[in-house]
Amino acid sequence: MRGGIKKDDNVGKIIAITNQKGGVGKTTTSINLAASFAAMKRKVMLIDFDPQGNASVGSGVTKDMVEYSSDEVLCNEVNIKEALIRTNAGFDLLATHQELIVAEMQLLQAPQREVRLKNILSAVVNEYDFILIDCPPSLSILTVNALVAADSVLIPIQCEYYALEGLTGLLKTVEQIRTTINPKLHIEGLLRTMYDGRNRLAVDVSSQLLSHFPDRLYRTVIPRNVRLAEAPSHGTPILQYDEKSQGAMAYLALAGEILRRDETLSKTG
Repeated sequence: MRGGIKKDDNVGKIIAITNQKGGVGKTTTSINLAASFAAMKRKVMLIDFDPQGNASVGSGVTKDMVEYSSDEVLCNEVNIKEALIRTNAGFDLLATHQELIVAEMQLLQAPQREVRLKNILSAVVNEYDFILIDCPPSLSILTVNALVAADSVLIPIQCEYYALEGLTGLLKTVEQIRTTINPKLHIEGLLRTMYDGRNRLAVDVSSQLLSHFPDRLYRTVIPRNVRLAEAPSHGTPILQYDEKSQGAMAYLALAGEILRRDETLSKTG
């Protein structure tokens, strides 16, 4: 079940945000959930683990601002604390760029390659309330590293024709990681993104998700919103771009839903 493992209050929660299908709002969710947690006075780190580097740019961090990035941290060339950048939205960012592809290739040849990120984060996890990992849209060694390091998986889903088919494969991957190498891994939640209630297909897929995953589907729904789509081109989370927009309110609501569930779990667990 979603959220079925109680966390130590002194240790941050590591959430991998992933979907093997691209274009579902994964990076948008990573940036804006990090900003929403930060606005709620939580200490947050966002790891851009996608070689495209969209989470870095969308957080307002350009390549010329980056002294050290995720590839150097992953290859143990620099300490993660030296590479972190504080964003204007109030969260720490481990930025990335295309050199991460080279690091990924090197990692494939390394011993204990699946646990590299887990070992790196073990030194800093107690300094954060949340560490969010924006994964690449593929089941690569980077994604496997994220799933091995994470406590849970948040899966953004666009309510379209192939959504359930892709979700089934991802859930099998998560279960395989859980049974072989990371027994604490569980599904944090399924998040409906770019949702348009006027679209009959979206409504039908949403109903199917609710029917199949009633305990895993977030009540919060991220709407299809023009201001939310514009924010990345301005290098800022939606809370800084337009705090009164539907997109900003939705991500604040999602952060609140996650925090309330964690509080309930800590009381009952």
